[in-house]
Amino acid sequence: MSGAPVPAVGVICFRGDEVLLIRRGQPPRLGEWSLPGGRIEFGEAVEAAALRELAEETGVVAELAGLVAVVDGLFGEKHYVLIDYAARWVSGEPVAGDDAADARFMPLPEALAAVDWEETRRVIVEAHQLLTAKTG
Repeated sequence: MSGAPVPAVGVICFRGDEVLLIRRGQPPRLGEWSLPGGRIEFGEAVEAAALRELAEETGVVAELAGLVAVVDGLFGEKHYVLIDYAARWVSGEPVAGDDAADARFMPLPEALAAVDWEETRRVIVEAHQLLTAKTG
């Protein structure tokens, strides 16, 4: 492996008990269900990047509810530092855009079954717990 790690964001967006997933249209993890997100642009605040990436990939608007985790993603020759936020849906119906091949809200159990990477399943569960604790 070579080069510096790539900073990126992910958004775990809930609408009730449904979570928003995208099917990746580009590597890494091409074709897999994952969280909307992507690279942080130079000079961009992390939270602004999260909301921008969410909108670009899905057309959905959300409010961030808190930091869930920072995850190392080692995919082939790339090392991503993934900064994952929990969010609550505000508006918009998911439409795949940017790097996403598909985007949809799924009931939590279905979403957990659809995701291949254990780290993504873990942060989805942690985001759900964080949101439940804040509202419950």
